[in-house]
Amino acid sequence: MIVLTAHGTRDPAGPEVIAELAGRVRARGAAVTVAYADVRDPDVTTVLDGLEPDSGPAGPVVVPAFLAAGYHVRTDIPEQIAASALPRTPVSPAFGPAPELIDVLVDRVRQAGYRTGDAVVLAAAGSSDPWALGEVATAARALGARLGTPVRIGYAATAEPGIAEVVAETRRPGGRVVVASWLLAPGLFQRRLEAAGADAVSAPLGAHPAVADLVLRRYADAGHDCSSGATAEAGYRGRSWVAGESGDAWQSSTTSPSASRRSGVPVSSSRHWNGGARRCGTARR
Repeated sequence: MIVLTAHGTRDPAGPEVIAELAGRVRARGAAVTVAYADVRDPDVTTVLDGLEPDSGPAGPVVVPAFLAAGYHVRTDIPEQIAASALPRTPVSPAFGPAPELIDVLVDRVRQAGYRTGDAVVLAAAGSSDPWALGEVATAARALGARLGTPVRIGYAATAEPGIAEVVAETRRPGGRVVVASWLLAPGLFQRRLEAAGADAVSAPLGAHPAVADLVLRRYADAGHDCSSGATAEAGYRGRSWVAGESGDAWQSSTTSPSASRRSGVPVSSSRHWNGGARRCGTARR
């Protein structure tokens, strides 16, 4: 059972996207239910409390649908798991700047009308967590490598510089500015991007089939069919689950070296790559 865990938003379009994404995953044969880390119900604790202890052949795995491993991923979700009836439920790495998402981002930017020569700004939600901001920077570099142009970064909230400021600073006489939305679903932050004064703004990543691919890969990354693995009780250290005695945890799993070469995400962003799901006999795409 995949417990697909999103941030949550009061905008009804947000949960519609998460439900559509869960449906795509379910259509591929995986059991999946949805939880929210904040704003909306049910939270992770409530969802896990409602599951049978033996849900599925290997029990539930929480998959955080977050583009960076900030406070919600490193603190809120583990606390909600620990407070549940299933406190040893494994949690996968967050989505992060995974190759699948860079592919979707490039598609969205081109669909928004990007032209060669346009200035590009990657717009993210923002975080006070340096790890999370580092993952945004990795996504910007990967997008720049794919488009063949430098990509600046602006934020919708929390972090600086703000998106409107960066759009204004990036604009040149006669030139266009395109904002690449590094958001998963519509909501307040997407509306802020659309009001930032750019010539074009891409849609959020949404329930693209490649995002469903990533959900399933993160499920495998968590080693859901292994005999041991990281749990909420083990604790999250930076970007790595530490499995205590077993030592069989996934560490800083942004992407694999082979996927890195394909997407433009540098291998250094996956410095603790250890083969992931292949340890569990699960085929990697």
